[in-house]
Amino acid sequence: MNDKIKQFADIVSKSDNIVFFGGAGVSTESGIPDFRSAGGVFSGASEELSPEEIVSHGYFMAHPDRFYKFYRERMIFPDAQPNAAHRYIAKLEKAGKLSAVVTQNIDGLHQAAGSKRVFELHGSIHRNYCMRCGKFHGLDAILSSRDVPRCDCGGIIKPDVVLYGEGLDEEVVTGAIDAISRADTLIIGGTSLVVYPAASFIDFFRGKHLVIVNKSRTYADGRAELAFNENIGEVFSALDKLGGA
Repeated sequence: MNDKIKQFADIVSKSDNIVFFGGAGVSTESGIPDFRSAGGVFSGASEELSPEEIVSHGYFMAHPDRFYKFYRERMIFPDAQPNAAHRYIAKLEKAGKLSAVVTQNIDGLHQAAGSKRVFELHGSIHRNYCMRCGKFHGLDAILSSRDVPRCDCGGIIKPDVVLYGEGLDEEVVTGAIDAISRADTLIIGGTSLVVYPAASFIDFFRGKHLVIVNKSRTYADGRAELAFNENIGEVFSALDKLGGA
């Protein structure tokens, strides 16, 4: 892998406008499970309902108590900390090399690592709002309640995350696509590129260098200048040690 890391470092050194596009695999090394692998968020969720049904808009509206039981147990990891990948990506931004992070994750670990310009396609567990008055609440409002969290006005608090059956935020989508279309280098990490419409965003990339870092192969590996089928933390740790920033 050493020669590929050196090639990766050379790409980074030549780039002035990198965008990182990431998925669940970026955060697995922080102890946050992905969705569909063995032991993942969706494994063995319910014998009666599919996980997609439990985290759907319709189920939340009809059964907020059951939704929140699943949500707290399987989708919130308040003690998780940024790993080598998050830290390296933030370092690239601080060095003026990286212009944006586009993430499918809702854990907020990119921001915790220091990244400033982050397009969260699927929202964030750290933002929650009252469905009655619109007041925003932090994660503590969810963690401190035993049942359905409610605002001071009595309204139900909803996580500002995109549930099944809900559309992506248009402003976030526009910003993400614009950033990708302007990038000279696109680094894709920790995603198998199977979740749409997010996976289609890479089609807007017209830059020079495409690098993919994912444990399993993706449909885009063949068009990438470099493709690593390795743990993303190991790749970025090696890159950081080489001085690729």
